Amino acid sequence: MAQQARAIKTRQAILQSAAAVFAERGYERTTIGEILVRAGVTKGALYFHFASKEDLALGVLDAQMLDVPLTPQAIKLQELADQAFLLAHRLQRDALVRASVALALDSGATGVDRVAPFQAWIDQVSEILMVAKAQGELLVHVNVTDTASLFSGAFSGVQAMSQILCDRNDLIHRVAVLLQHFMPSICAPALLTGLHLTEDYAKELGAEYEANRRRRDEMNSAETPH
Repeated sequence: MAQQARAIKTRQAILQSAAAVFAERGYERTTIGEILVRAGVTKGALYFHFASKEDLALGVLDAQMLDVPLTPQAIKLQELADQAFLLAHRLQRDALVRASVALALDSGATGVDRVAPFQAWIDQVSEILMVAKAQGELLVHVNVTDTASLFSGAFSGVQAMSQILCDRNDLIHRVAVLLQHFMPSICAPALLTGLHLTEDYAKELGAEYEANRRRRDEMNSAETPH
């Protein structure tokens, strides 16, 4: 267990360093040597975890996925709101997540599958919407596939605008507004008032997420000998 915890810590350090260099220099101009220097690891350690620079980039792109489980909700559409609020929270605070989004939008990152993070986000939204539809939460006209793509695209646009205008300082507000306009167009009216779509709720959700991350990190640290 201690060896596994050390490996997780090393892998995370390499990813953080790669993300930082990608963000500073762009994917094409970044070298493995620069990442090694930034991470302070040997070439062998890096290649144990990642086979190539492209593999490293894919690891950075994966950082957009939630790293702690999402709390299940009785109303499935609340989970969609929670996903959006938590991604906004992480974009404001986590350099690795910000670098992941920047890499996904880097047109110069030739040879890297930049489709994957977008498709993964669309698939996550689709899964939530399919369950919501089965539970009778959606209006009858809602097409799950089209709605998932629309919501994913709308979120991407909102976060990009927030980044350009104010370095994402108002992102939680913008996502709350997006949800407050989007949900009435797909949600059964009887359930709409049960959804939590406010900035205050988003802040509470972010605090819960950070607490869960700290508990996870403390457990991993306790398993690693000092």
